[in-house]
Amino acid sequence: MLLTEIDHVAIAVHDLERAISFYETAFGASVVHREIVENDGVEEALIKVADSYVQLTTATREDSPIAKFLEKRGEGIHHVGYRVDDCAAALEAMVAAGATPIDAEPRPGSRGTTVAFIHPKGALGTLIELVQE
Repeated sequence: MLLTEIDHVAIAVHDLERAISFYETAFGASVVHREIVENDGVEEALIKVADSYVQLTTATREDSPIAKFLEKRGEGIHHVGYRVDDCAAALEAMVAAGATPIDAEPRPGSRGTTVAFIHPKGALGTLIELVQE
């Protein structure tokens, strides 16, 4: 089994501060990590839930994938991040199973992780992020 657990569920939001406040008020949650990922044009705030995260994410520029998602679909679940021990092996296995990669090879992600994205068209309609810690 290449998947070790759910790393995170990413929720695209227009206003990151409002979303953080909602999670603090509704769940008593607190942000354990916050980062701007310049390459992806996003700012994220991670809320720890057991050994996984809820990733609240917003666009930092108009051409980012999150900005395009928000414009087209509005706020909501953007992708699921699956934790793997070996991102390259998991990416290879997904492509061999017929998945369509967005990333040709793993690349640096937030929190010092290594990541690769799989297109929803080749993954049963779900944008997937493979995450190696």
